[in-house]
Amino acid sequence: MSKIISDAAIKRRTYWVNEIKNLSGNFSNDYDRLEKELTAELSSAGISALIDHLRLCGNIPESYKHDSSEEKLYSKYTDCLLSLAFNAIGFRSLVMTERGDAADVEVFGNGYDFVADAKAFRLSRTAKNQKDFKIEAMHGWKRGKSNAMVVCPIYQLPNTSSQIYQSATSRDVCVFTYSHLALLLCYSQTAGSQKVQQMIGRIFKVIPALNPSKSATAYWLAVNQTMLNFSTDVANLWSVEKAASIESVAIAKEEDLRFLSDQRALIMSMDHQQALRALIQMSKIDEKISIINGVRDSGIFTIK
Repeated sequence: MSKIISDAAIKRRTYWVNEIKNLSGNFSNDYDRLEKELTAELSSAGISALIDHLRLCGNIPESYKHDSSEEKLYSKYTDCLLSLAFNAIGFRSLVMTERGDAADVEVFGNGYDFVADAKAFRLSRTAKNQKDFKIEAMHGWKRGKSNAMVVCPIYQLPNTSSQIYQSATSRDVCVFTYSHLALLLCYSQTAGSQKVQQMIGRIFKVIPALNPSKSATAYWLAVNQTMLNFSTDVANLWSVEKAASIESVAIAKEEDLRFLSDQRALIMSMDHQQALRALIQMSKIDEKISIINGVRDSGIFTIK
């Protein structure tokens, strides 16, 4: 079988990893610039480019520092992709950029509305803590909307047993993947947006009907069968997206391993003084000294 994810898709991924670095710096303006550029690209390149993004976006690049401006903007990049995907399916969707106590994406359809959140993780991340998926929070953030969805990279979700699935079924929150969403976009190109919206509606209905359980098999059997039973056309697309999900893991690994290999080579080429300066910079010692020097008495005892 020929490759599903093209070299052009990988090149696009590389461009956006670098572009997010270039855009980062002033977060209040960063997202607006990112949204405009991404929307313009997809308006020109079409749904196939959006599908490429979805297949590769689940991995936070190792080249981004933890808690950095580019890592935060990358999170908004995935939210933007989610919103654009729902718009392409025929929903009306928008990304919330102001409030911190709300879902990142709101989606409005004919017959039902829902909130959604996009998740991305580093490949080097080890623990799969259910708190990272915000299932409990998403339930509380429905705020009158009928449903909630958390979209995750397929290779980061537990495939045996996890509290994630028990929380999802007991709280009526749909755990979905970028791979499943990419499949829906492919299906929409032949079946139309109305059919896809009907299918998502069925998926939302099957979640609360499940017995709360930690079983990944029980959860995904229900979701996958709902999609496969909807139309034989879905079954024809299933093997394609399955292959694409396997390819996406290999591409993500190659991206990060190449960066880490380059970093190791850079460190090994340093002399003693350069290595010491790099270590101090990595430890953020100067930054911490500046913060400590800026601490002052609060003056609370003068309030009397």
